[in-house]
Amino acid sequence: MRAQFVLSEIGVGLRRNLTMTFAVIVSVALSLALFGGSLLMSDQVSQMKGYWYDKVNVSIFLCNKSDAESDPNCAKGAVTTEQKNQIKSDLGKMAVVDNVAYESQDEAYKHYKEQFGDSPLASSLTPDQMQESYRIKLKDPEKYQVIASAFNGRDGVQSVQDQKGILDNLFKLLGYLNLAARGVMAVMLVVALLLIVNTVRVSAFSRRREIGIMRLVGASGFYIQAPFIMEAAVAGVIGGVIACVFLALGQYFVIDNGVSLSQNLPLINFVGWDAVLIKLPLILTVSFLMPALAAFVALRKYLKV
Repeated sequence: MRAQFVLSEIGVGLRRNLTMTFAVIVSVALSLALFGGSLLMSDQVSQMKGYWYDKVNVSIFLCNKSDAESDPNCAKGAVTTEQKNQIKSDLGKMAVVDNVAYESQDEAYKHYKEQFGDSPLASSLTPDQMQESYRIKLKDPEKYQVIASAFNGRDGVQSVQDQKGILDNLFKLLGYLNLAARGVMAVMLVVALLLIVNTVRVSAFSRRREIGIMRLVGASGFYIQAPFIMEAAVAGVIGGVIACVFLALGQYFVIDNGVSLSQNLPLINFVGWDAVLIKLPLILTVSFLMPALAAFVALRKYLKV
């Protein structure tokens, strides 16, 4: 009988404050969709780091004749065969080095034409203007400084470059975007909490007579509070379900089909359905607990039941 009464009161409260309930559902849905999206973004960045950091190379660019005339690092002239052999020998002795690949001037010119053949500069370049290089795969990408300190400034070496630095800038940008999404999410959560508190207060005020009667007949505080708490929880769960639908649709239409980023950007290893499905129970749990706790606090503070 008591459970039936609580359920009937939940229905009455939701219908009586339909507009505010709708606002709560929408704000919870949007905030939790952003919450889930930010978690997936964090997973995406971590996955990309693991994928790309494992593939980055450290490049040792060697001096050519053009560099000898214009670059202070190559003031002693173009790299000699003896210097190249010594660099390769030293690399082979370093414990942090996993693999070394040599790229000649002709190979560098071919790769440049493949990547930038349409640029005006490509037509004016010749193979002898390109730089020979050693492309080094490290066992630990974080050990770049070991290579840089060993070969920067050496005769015949124009520069030592770490591709990880380029990726760091990309991941830093993605991190800022993720922080911005979390900031918007936090604002939406605050809005949702305020709407929940106001909805509970309005609902309780509209039923103050019933509450007074229940107090007179000795109803417990929890029994009086339960319908209001469950109203907020039900609205929150509906919003949570909508947020889960948003995430699933985003994965389906943006990543897998429709826009199909996974096919159009094959170099990026996107998170899959496993990552999405893991987040859904968390979103539903938050969608239930957050409104329920907000309603409980609002009732304790404003109704003194």
